[in-house]
Amino acid sequence: MARPFVPLVSNPHLLTILGNYWPRPRDERRFPVWDRWYETEPGIRVLVREQRPTGEPKGALVLVHGLESSSEAGYMVSMAHAALRRGYEVHRMNLRGCGASRGVCRALYHAGLTADVRHVVERIQGRAPLWAIGYSLGGNVVLKLAGELGGAAAGLVRGVIAVSAPIDLAACVRAMERPENRIYDWRFVRRMVRRVAGNGAAGLRGIRSVREFDDRVTAPQFGFQGAWEYYQTQSAVHLLESIRVPALIVSAEDDPLVPASIFRKASMEANPRLELRLIPHGGHLGFIARRRPRFWLDEFLLEWIEGQGNTPAQESVFTQE
Repeated sequence: MARPFVPLVSNPHLLTILGNYWPRPRDERRFPVWDRWYETEPGIRVLVREQRPTGEPKGALVLVHGLESSSEAGYMVSMAHAALRRGYEVHRMNLRGCGASRGVCRALYHAGLTADVRHVVERIQGRAPLWAIGYSLGGNVVLKLAGELGGAAAGLVRGVIAVSAPIDLAACVRAMERPENRIYDWRFVRRMVRRVAGNGAAGLRGIRSVREFDDRVTAPQFGFQGAWEYYQTQSAVHLLESIRVPALIVSAEDDPLVPASIFRKASMEANPRLELRLIPHGGHLGFIARRRPRFWLDEFLLEWIEGQGNTPAQESVFTQE
């Protein structure tokens, strides 16, 4: 079993920063990367970076990144490395227009857009047990997808995992707008505006927060009547009771962007398939341990997966294109 998490430092903001910038292991010589494009809708292409282990894969992981991140996020890279070493094939998604797909896919994504992840999962699922793992915004996506599918999810995935997931989008935006957290808000909105401006979007002048961006860009693009309707309808918290596959939610009590209170819901306790692990320290995706293994989260998630009765694959679902 994974050791209890002992953080490198106790300050949640510093942990958040360390989690973002700490160098991560990767071995692309041993585990070559294949870039595969999936056309999830007519004219919409998303890039997935795929790797397979040596020998027959015993399972497959689909990893989904957070807001304004990509397949190259540190938490995605180290998780892929750890999983490959344990014998899993890995599919690191880039959401629409993110990472290396920027400039190729000009469509927008949002925190509740599950269609792309579902398409990728449907394309790669086979006899190997498949797990969808989402980080931050990606965690909301995978939980929402599992809730939307209900009993049908078992035909696609063995289970889902969400880490530092903003399952109540409105509550998390309010947390981001607190004075001590505005640096995160400014950082995200700069990236969001820069990405959309590169697609030729207009009317971006004066946007100074994620909420303003969602109100003026995201909501109109997807037919929502403003940011608050978007947050209300796309938050995974409303679908937790419908999840019918094993689901693990991991978050830190001191996460500055995802308040622990959003997980203390009756729906969490009412669904026996949900397992919540609130870790005392960790910031936002900042689970850097004081001792080795430094990337405690990766080992913890893999041990949880294997504890769910993961079975070896009878054939590989990895394809090279």
